[in-house]
Amino acid sequence: MDKTLNSPLEIGDLTLPNRLYRAPLLECAGNGPDAAETLVAELEPAAESGVGLIFQGATIVRGEGGCAAPGMTRVHDDEFVAGLSAVADAVHDHGGRIFAQLEHGGLRSMETWHAEYREAHPDLEQLAVSPLPWQLKALDTAGFLAYDPHVLSTDEVYDLAADFGRAAARLVEAGYDGVHIAGANMGIVQQFLSPFYNRRDDEFGGSLRARTRFLEVVHDEIRERAGDVPLVTKVPAETAAPPVIRRHLSLDDGVRIAERAAAVGYDAVVPVQGSVVWDMSIVRGEYPERAWNDDRFAAGYAAAFGSRLRARVVAALNRLQSLQYGFEPAWNADFCRRVRERVDVPVLAEGGIRGRDEMDRLLGDACDAVGVGRPFYAEPRLGARLLDADGERAVCESCNNCAVPQATGAPGVCRTPSVLEARGRLDRAGAYDRDE
Repeated sequence: MDKTLNSPLEIGDLTLPNRLYRAPLLECAGNGPDAAETLVAELEPAAESGVGLIFQGATIVRGEGGCAAPGMTRVHDDEFVAGLSAVADAVHDHGGRIFAQLEHGGLRSMETWHAEYREAHPDLEQLAVSPLPWQLKALDTAGFLAYDPHVLSTDEVYDLAADFGRAAARLVEAGYDGVHIAGANMGIVQQFLSPFYNRRDDEFGGSLRARTRFLEVVHDEIRERAGDVPLVTKVPAETAAPPVIRRHLSLDDGVRIAERAAAVGYDAVVPVQGSVVWDMSIVRGEYPERAWNDDRFAAGYAAAFGSRLRARVVAALNRLQSLQYGFEPAWNADFCRRVRERVDVPVLAEGGIRGRDEMDRLLGDACDAVGVGRPFYAEPRLGARLLDADGERAVCESCNNCAVPQATGAPGVCRTPSVLEARGRLDRAGAYDRDE
């Protein structure tokens, strides 16, 4: 049978109504009394528009540390997570399914890069897989980043994996349909997988198989504590590693990690190409000039990066990166295709996928489901257009004006007038109306 966007898909024992998913984004909901309400406001429109699977963005498995950006939600507290049942209910009311993405930032946490946060939490250490590579020590010495890492002992690695399992159990109890492990984007899972970060000499370091061990233990902890809940993981390939970094995950390594993840029991994989460091390789597109020049965020940038001068330096580096990592349609497609040839679980593709025709070409070839992320900032009910008509495309221009202000804690919303005008015209024409 031909696979199109409207075909159902099974992940584990769960049947999705179609093959379109909302990729994980930063919802900036935090853990305050309005967190569930904020998440409903962010996620329900996608479900209402017909999107079959909603991935709630990275949620942190511990009560302190580990947040890569302001506003991330923590899922360490039983009472708080129970209140998130309202989020699951809102998605289910429209026939959708919802997974939460579990994360810990490790060396990529705010205690590394956010100056004001470090000042407010002087005793907070980053969790590290191994002692710092010399390249990161150099950045620390030069004052670009600040590292004070605590290298996890073997017992502490098991404790961290158990926190992933406990978080999954809480979310399933609250009504979530599945769990997504943030295995890429330079978080702690990728740091275990990557030879750049992982130079351990215990069971979690050494060969690629040993470096995959943490992902396996996370799987086992979730199965023990949350049962046979559908379980998805991102799989990284560090294809954008800078020249000074010779030890990194190749595309072949990424394929082997995906094979191992499927063999140990993950129900689907999401192959993602990126870098060993935080750069624009995962948010490709234009330089976000409007966002950097917006006076509303100037004080926030200074607080995040240490001063207005440092913020200007970061903006200049961002401009250079935009030249290196311009927008590329479906930039993970080849990686996904290679993985799909080697595994017997669904392969999910995301990264630069914008149009319905492109989605239907990818399905059954490179992947089994397609994800869209930032375009939902511009069109919260984008699913209605993509699912209901051939030839439709997101109005997103991949300008990144939505993403940069999130460093200040601002919500992810579209701030580009031409895109907002296009959305307005479509809204007035009834393009987002859908019969349920």
